[in-house]
Amino acid sequence: MKIPPRLIPLVEDGIIDEVVGQVKSGKEADVFIVRVGEEIRCAKVYKEANNRSFRQAVQYQEGRKAQGSRNARAMAKRTQYGKKEAEASWMNAEVKALNTLSAAGLRVPEPFGLFDGVLIMELIVDADGHPAPRLNDLSLTPDEALQYHEELIAQVIRMLCAGIIHGDLSEFNVLVDAYGPVIIDLPQAVNAAGNSSASVLFARDVNNLAQYFGRFEPGILTLKYAKEIWALYEKGKLTPDVNLTGEFQENTRQVDVGGVLTVIGDAQKEHDARLLKKAKGPNQDVVPMPWERGSRNPSVKVPQVKGAAANRPKPISPGKPPSTQESWGR
Repeated sequence: MKIPPRLIPLVEDGIIDEVVGQVKSGKEADVFIVRVGEEIRCAKVYKEANNRSFRQAVQYQEGRKAQGSRNARAMAKRTQYGKKEAEASWMNAEVKALNTLSAAGLRVPEPFGLFDGVLIMELIVDADGHPAPRLNDLSLTPDEALQYHEELIAQVIRMLCAGIIHGDLSEFNVLVDAYGPVIIDLPQAVNAAGNSSASVLFARDVNNLAQYFGRFEPGILTLKYAKEIWALYEKGKLTPDVNLTGEFQENTRQVDVGGVLTVIGDAQKEHDARLLKKAKGPNQDVVPMPWERGSRNPSVKVPQVKGAAANRPKPISPGKPPSTQESWGR
């Protein structure tokens, strides 16, 4: 076949020897079958950012560490250099995720290298040696649906234990080879501990699988794996060999709204008091009350009042608490 423009430099540099054919054209990349020496592999050619479907890439990139503060600032400001670095980060994320997950025992393609926006990796094949079909292309029996669903849930758990969430897992991102499901397409992989949307993205991944397999075995739709797994993860009790029940007890305890508001109000008062104290300063004189002036400042004489003013309450002696009879009553 005619060599695609993006693969010409790799052929010229001897990274690949021949382009055999095209596997698919996806929303994020085009995938080709290539020959490297005696090995048949695949070349994933990433599409440019403006041609990709992931418009909310920031949601997925939260929690990823940029290489150096300069790169981080450039990416945040979206300068020309920053955009280039963001593209490189997007592609490198898949390579890192594949290496991490492969080491954790997951069934993912083995990566061999990233060259100018082209990822060379293992070609997943079926029992006959042909490119493996996507899960979406298969028609399953109820037993097959149960088996594949359980296998993928086990892989999702192992992935989460490795600190990664796929972020876009569905029947379109799973291949089925002679041994079962293989998870693919991970440039948007999410840092489970460092992304504020992690729980939402994880639940979506798990529920996507349930919705697909539930077409063939409706009983799968009753399982509450997403909530059960995430609850175990948050408690630090999730392990790759955990036994799931498919059940989850929702927290039905009502929130004490009044108590929460009281705590908020007390905190606000304390905050306001600190601000007032800071505004007055440490040596701010306290203005004495009228009945305290004689004791605080003996040199000041309180003038005698006559007439109607004489009927007003008399000053209270220092240290003596005011009583109703002495201060206000007749």
